Amino acid sequence: MKGQSPKVFLQRARMINLIRIMTVIFLVVALIYSLAAVVYSTKVIYKVKLNYAVILEQFGGKRQAVTDVGWHYRLPFFTKLEKEVPLMNQILYLGGSSAPIKIISQENVALWTSALMTFKIKNLHVWGIENLDPETLLQGDFDGIAKDTLQAQEVNKLISEREKIKEIIFQSLKNRPINKDSPTIEGKFGIEVVSFVLNETRFGEKLVEATEEKKRRQLIAEADNYAADQEADRIKKLYKAYLEGIHSLHLALGGDENQSVNPALFEFLTQQKWATAYEKSPSEQKTFVLHGAGQPPSLTLPSETNGKILAPGNGPKATSSKVIWKKP
Repeated sequence: MKGQSPKVFLQRARMINLIRIMTVIFLVVALIYSLAAVVYSTKVIYKVKLNYAVILEQFGGKRQAVTDVGWHYRLPFFTKLEKEVPLMNQILYLGGSSAPIKIISQENVALWTSALMTFKIKNLHVWGIENLDPETLLQGDFDGIAKDTLQAQEVNKLISEREKIKEIIFQSLKNRPINKDSPTIEGKFGIEVVSFVLNETRFGEKLVEATEEKKRRQLIAEADNYAADQEADRIKKLYKAYLEGIHSLHLALGGDENQSVNPALFEFLTQQKWATAYEKSPSEQKTFVLHGAGQPPSLTLPSETNGKILAPGNGPKATSSKVIWKKP
């Protein structure tokens, strides 16, 4: 037992020393990591990535664009890291969202549309130093030009000629001044407009229902108009045939082409036509019209009563030039 005590003691001492060493190493590593985290969080040492740039505000108030890729150092209390700017292609949605927004066409018709513009920064000094909050400014100018162009178009073109409208808006974004004698979007922000895409242009659901109802009513009205035109043509043809028949009868009665149809004949035939139309039962009742050519007749028509014919002077006397007689 006495021989084993020194060995146990040495093993325990070695274990304690190992724990102390590991504790010191852990504390040193933690201290270094903490210092590195503090330095990185304050961005005293910062990194510029590929296709990115950094806007740095210096002690004298001067702003500088750093574009060299790699690690950089700045003074912790006398400089300020303002923002990191991506130089690659970026997307800007119409209205600031990918969801469709409502616009009003030239005919005051509401439509839903969504669009986006792709751009990239070409002049970092103009973008990040000459403009304060350039993203918000660019959003406003983009929405203004795109909406003005869309709402100046007719609704049929917005639906059926989207390719043409898209090219018009693209050229406006690249070449049209924001205001008269003002720079374009590219000149104002130091960017290059790469593309413009019109995702969708559609009617609202209620407007679609109203449009379908309007089309249905238009089809019904067109069908009614067509039926009325057909009926008018049929009446014209019948009237023309009726006049031709009267003209033929006029010629058959000894008239000629230079002589107009006798009005009395025309009136007589017209009365006969209405009398025929008035008959309800031709087998039991007959109707005829006696026409006197404008002169009262000089005869008295006999009437039949109980199978006897009345003597002249006792029947119905004609008091006008037209007498309608019905014989049972």
